[in-house]
Amino acid sequence: MARQPRLVLPNQAHHIIQRGNNRQLIVTDDRDREQFLSFLREAALTHKVAIHAYVLMDNHVHLLASPDQADGLSRMMQSIGRRYVGWFNHRHGRSGTLWEGRFRAALIEGEPHLLACIRYIELNPLRAGMLSGYDAASYRWSSCAHHLGRLRDPLVTEHPLFWSLANTPFEREFAYRELLEQGLSDSQVQSLTAAVHKGSPMASASFLQLLAKNQYLPLQHKQRGRPRKTKIDSDPI
Repeated sequence: MARQPRLVLPNQAHHIIQRGNNRQLIVTDDRDREQFLSFLREAALTHKVAIHAYVLMDNHVHLLASPDQADGLSRMMQSIGRRYVGWFNHRHGRSGTLWEGRFRAALIEGEPHLLACIRYIELNPLRAGMLSGYDAASYRWSSCAHHLGRLRDPLVTEHPLFWSLANTPFEREFAYRELLEQGLSDSQVQSLTAAVHKGSPMASASFLQLLAKNQYLPLQHKQRGRPRKTKIDSDPI
């Protein structure tokens, strides 16, 4: 069966996940993590992709990114695949693939969806039980500390909707801290998880209508009988 083409639009944010093959580690120590993020920075600059949020976990990575061109995401991820996997294999004396197939991506549009997606990404270490406390910004390998003003991360390009939280950096950081402390509901987590797995856009009704009008969205035909159950990974992703 042919693979469903990704819906990728220039200058729109997309939630991306790339997972290790068979859930194997994609990083083993801080040197791996630093090298991965270095390759990511270079690839994002080369292929003109703005990284709005990220988290590098042990066996997968999440990004919220906007490409200048429709093929920017694919080119960026292909570059990371070539450079990082080659580097990782050489360093650890292994061969073969590192990734579980191609990366998954879902278009994210509109303030509630986009700000929820940033929190979804940056709260990932907390959901995974990787932190002893409740301070998501203490996880070194994410954009959370940047959004809270604890450091300036050169990898991060703040999304305009993040800027719309307030007029000054201090006010924005305070407003985002309040959102982060509110967390996400179970339904929000499930919706964001399902969207990135299926490649389904999360957007306002008007934006979805525009996509359908321009034939970016396939026609949905109702199936007879009960709808199929879709198995969604229950682990933090």
